[in-house]
Amino acid sequence: MLERYIPDAYQKSIYTINYNKLKDNGIKCLLFDLDNTSVPFKEKEPTKKLIELFEELKDMNFKIIILSNATKKRLLPFKKKLLVDCMANSRKPRKQSFLKVINMFNYDLSEVAIIGDQLFTDIYGGNRVGIMTILVNPMSHSEYFFTKIARIFEKIKYKKMAKYGYLIKGSYYD
Repeated sequence: MLERYIPDAYQKSIYTINYNKLKDNGIKCLLFDLDNTSVPFKEKEPTKKLIELFEELKDMNFKIIILSNATKKRLLPFKKKLLVDCMANSRKPRKQSFLKVINMFNYDLSEVAIIGDQLFTDIYGGNRVGIMTILVNPMSHSEYFFTKIARIFEKIKYKKMAKYGYLIKGSYYD
């Protein structure tokens, strides 16, 4: 049961991920969660640092898509400034949005990775579909009400995973 929540990689942030290793392993498409993964929850626009990262990743020929449960209105400034595709209201962890993106751009499951800060949406959803999953620490403690509730249950999962040696907070791996 715990296996569903174990990420393939765990990093401090999107800025510490070894993207060259992902490329070498055949990853072509990066699905980024938005809130508290790419920017702090209350940010209205992409930061300079995020713009630079996404430009570097595009130069490496990665396809970048923001896959978020947030609304289109929330994603629009990011889509415009980052010049990336976005899927709003994705209803993660449901499989449909993941599969829609993968099929729309004609990727194999082995060519796609999801990068996110939540076990129950990003990691569980990506694992259900069979794509690579990369967990990062949340950028901020400020979150949607429902995310705060999910974090309570997430803490329980983290404790169980640490008990069995599957995932220990702060012990990063790729």
